[in-house]
Amino acid sequence: MSDEEVIAISMQGYEELMQTIEEENVEFIRLTFFDVFGHQKNIALMSGELERAVRWGVSIDGSAVEGFDADVRSDLFLKPDLATISIVPWRPSDSRVCRIFCDVAWPDGTPFEGDTRYILRQAVRAATKRGIEVKFGSEMEFYVFRRDEQGNPTAMPIDRAGYMDVEPLDAGENLRRDICFALKEMGITPESSHHERGPGQMEIDFRYSDPITAADNTSTVRWAVRNICAADGCFADFSPKPLPNEPGNGMHLNISVHSEKEEDHTDAFMAGIMKHIREITLFLNPSPQSYSRLGRMEAPRYVSWAVQNRSQLIRIPADPSGRRRIELRSPDPAANPYLAFALLIRAGLYGIEHNLTLPTPLDVNLYKADPVLMRGLEQLPGSLQEALQAARTSALVQEFVPPACLEAYARIADRENLPEWRS
Repeated sequence: MSDEEVIAISMQGYEELMQTIEEENVEFIRLTFFDVFGHQKNIALMSGELERAVRWGVSIDGSAVEGFDADVRSDLFLKPDLATISIVPWRPSDSRVCRIFCDVAWPDGTPFEGDTRYILRQAVRAATKRGIEVKFGSEMEFYVFRRDEQGNPTAMPIDRAGYMDVEPLDAGENLRRDICFALKEMGITPESSHHERGPGQMEIDFRYSDPITAADNTSTVRWAVRNICAADGCFADFSPKPLPNEPGNGMHLNISVHSEKEEDHTDAFMAGIMKHIREITLFLNPSPQSYSRLGRMEAPRYVSWAVQNRSQLIRIPADPSGRRRIELRSPDPAANPYLAFALLIRAGLYGIEHNLTLPTPLDVNLYKADPVLMRGLEQLPGSLQEALQAARTSALVQEFVPPACLEAYARIADRENLPEWRS
């Protein structure tokens, strides 16, 4: 397809989009992209500038973006993905604001290899070529803390409620309702929400969708939750272990695998993930806090699986409908979902391509099991440095993670300090 044909198709979508923008009284458009850690970035345009953005893209300084490694060729361009437009519901209703996700490209229009959304798109294409469809559904956990008189976050949770408690013990019920309504306005319908085990800890779960949409939604959720909590005078904390003696925040991933030939590749896909899990843990658990969470309070330590058992790395949840899915329990919300999903797809495809078989399931509670039983089990990395070493020696990581991206994560491991989440 020529550049002229691509522009023609884009402009057709632009004309339809402008109707929506005019009907919704949109004046500002946020073009959104992400650095290698999944931190959201954006540039705001007046609505009249969208045509230029669609035709030619919007220039950014790649050398200023963490992990892009564009010091010499620093000019990069944002290409709006027009299908991803959504109104930002917590912004004023007059002169409204909308958000559009963007892909990052070189000046000649070719995709920028360091864009993790592009890395995920390539993994999805590899699966499609093999007749495999992978879908993701995330379970997002976060804490909500009070702010002090100066508006600074404190370590005081908004309540002392526990698992699935109700109001008045649960002080987050109205907050979760507002979050769910806002997400629905943005085209994301949560499956459920509830209070989690920790004080002030919440969980919102989402249905399956294709990997790009699932990663876009996961990123949107973090952004929406932070903004709505801030408007309510609170602070939302997605870090893996906000309170040392309370449950950590997980981002459990429900993964379903489908084949065009209606073959069940779930076991091989799982086996591929288990084979490569240590190598990709750096990207699933990229914070020093991550390793305080793993191995405690239903967060896994061992590379194992079972049916229903929540002490395992992977469990197969009970489902009366007969559908079979994987629940991967090690990732946490510090992960960049685009990179995490991409590497999980690549690992799963490796399992399918090499017809890997699963080890025997462990139908025991690993937190209470005989140490003799666990002695022979492979463990997840115990620190960020150990995870980095596993990633550096991984053929899978070397093939699918750009060197600049890996080195950005290495710098974090070296100084044991993940950059603060930014909304």
